[in-house]
Amino acid sequence: MPPSHPQGGSEPLFGTNPFAFGWPRQRAEPYVFDFATSVAARGEIELYRRAGKPLPEGWAIDAQGEPTTSPEAALAGAMLPFGGHKGSAMSTMIELLAGVMIGDLTSAGALEALGTTTLSPAHGELIIAFSPERFAADRPGAPFARAETLFEAIAGQGARLPSHRRFAARRKAQTDGIVLTEAELQHLDCPGGARAGGNRLTQAKKRPSGMGGPFAAGQGGRLRLSGLDGAG
Repeated sequence: MPPSHPQGGSEPLFGTNPFAFGWPRQRAEPYVFDFATSVAARGEIELYRRAGKPLPEGWAIDAQGEPTTSPEAALAGAMLPFGGHKGSAMSTMIELLAGVMIGDLTSAGALEALGTTTLSPAHGELIIAFSPERFAADRPGAPFARAETLFEAIAGQGARLPSHRRFAARRKAQTDGIVLTEAELQHLDCPGGARAGGNRLTQAKKRPSGMGGPFAAGQGGRLRLSGLDGAG
């Protein structure tokens, strides 16, 4: 759906067009990142709205094209592209590759087809996979070993690799469960805080509304999920 406007424009035209990359690692979790081409993803705006908090400056404009810190006005308006013209160009690239080139809907086309931003969008996806071994064949150096050297140089400066916190949060959730606020429990489409089948919720404990993020591991009684996987 098009919640982001092109740099220099004032009307929503692009989706947040998530862009993702992954590099396999032989003895560690993969190097993975994904990000929106807007300053913030639509889901982040929604979290601010639910928390009743204003947005940071420079995230969004309202329906009249004016800067706003109101989550409600931002959802009715548009989010700014990250990096100005750079994010706008990347949004255009993704619209072309994952929409126009493969004969699927662009963000604007998806909105026109659905008529609302409240439904899950219908859109194109483009996945390109490369084999590091094949690209590195007959070339000096092992690709995975060279990649580890780079990752170690990054971490050695005290920097954090993308998804490091998410992998840690997933491991903690798998062992400790997840604690939700009363408001979050209300959003679950199931009676009494229990869902049958799939990711089964077996026990729930309320979390104070000001504690941590929307999903935080807790102590004692917990909301447990079986079959939890994915980097999140």
